[in-house]
Amino acid sequence: MLHHLMVGTWTPPGAIFTFQFDDEALTLKMIKRTAIPEDEPISWMTFDHAKKNIYGAAMKKWSSFTVKSPTEIIHNGSHPMGHDPKAASTETNTRAIFVLAANKAPFNVYGNPFYDHAGCGNVFSVNHEGALEKCVQNYEYMPKTGIHGMVFDASETYLYSADLRGNKVWTHKKDPETGHLTLVGCLEAPDPLDHPRWVAIHPSGAYLYVLMEAGNRLAVYVIDEQNNCPVFTQITYPLIPPGIPNPGGKLYRSDVVFLSQSGKYLFATSRANKSDLTGYIAAFALGQLGILKGKYVSILPQQVEGTQMLSALVLGVMSI
Repeated sequence: MLHHLMVGTWTPPGAIFTFQFDDEALTLKMIKRTAIPEDEPISWMTFDHAKKNIYGAAMKKWSSFTVKSPTEIIHNGSHPMGHDPKAASTETNTRAIFVLAANKAPFNVYGNPFYDHAGCGNVFSVNHEGALEKCVQNYEYMPKTGIHGMVFDASETYLYSADLRGNKVWTHKKDPETGHLTLVGCLEAPDPLDHPRWVAIHPSGAYLYVLMEAGNRLAVYVIDEQNNCPVFTQITYPLIPPGIPNPGGKLYRSDVVFLSQSGKYLFATSRANKSDLTGYIAAFALGQLGILKGKYVSILPQQVEGTQMLSALVLGVMSI
């Protein structure tokens, strides 16, 4: 059977690369390079609920594309970050970093800016064909926030955000009619040098897994049944081998955490900051409710800084 993966890029010129994977021959090949606006490279992309549209975090804008086939992807619009005039300015370092599409009506799209002037998330409505329509809400975090990853719970009622710059985990509640977000609470990371980068939640809704970029560890949180906010369990797992030289926490930065489709396994990656060092991927077995049962670490031939996008490319691919 053939599967198709769409991959963006971190730097200009912008393009979407379509790869074809044959699960019988175990081959992977690029079959199409789709040109997109050159100044809108996509650092993170996601499909809509019907897999008929792609949404991209595209430098200073949020972009959307109609997917007619794996090799026919059509740009249908781009919208600037509108929460702060400085964010959209070419003179600032603010960029769109992450985008998340709702799977339930009204199918809004949620975007996170990053670096400076990133204190608000952007919520977009979509038209009847699924293309981005307009910004309907700029919801607040705090001025020095830098959200790098978000996840909805299974009911799509609560949204959890990893704040790398603010060193927090945020909880928002989604209005089922409008899709707008209301702040429920925020929680400081366990250590001042953790810097939460990514979040994943178990299908049971019982456990939230927070990847700490600078802490190079995975922190396990239980979801409070009363207020739906995460509570730190005091359980963490290292994402680089214990004892490995990492002076000042500068040689390794953990990257992404995600679950397998079955919900039985959890994967987390770490990157090295020098080309002569190796990144790592950790695989965890999960119990029925999401309790981690064990860990296995294997080494990937990752090179970083200059080719550091390997993990983002591998984990950011979208299949139709």
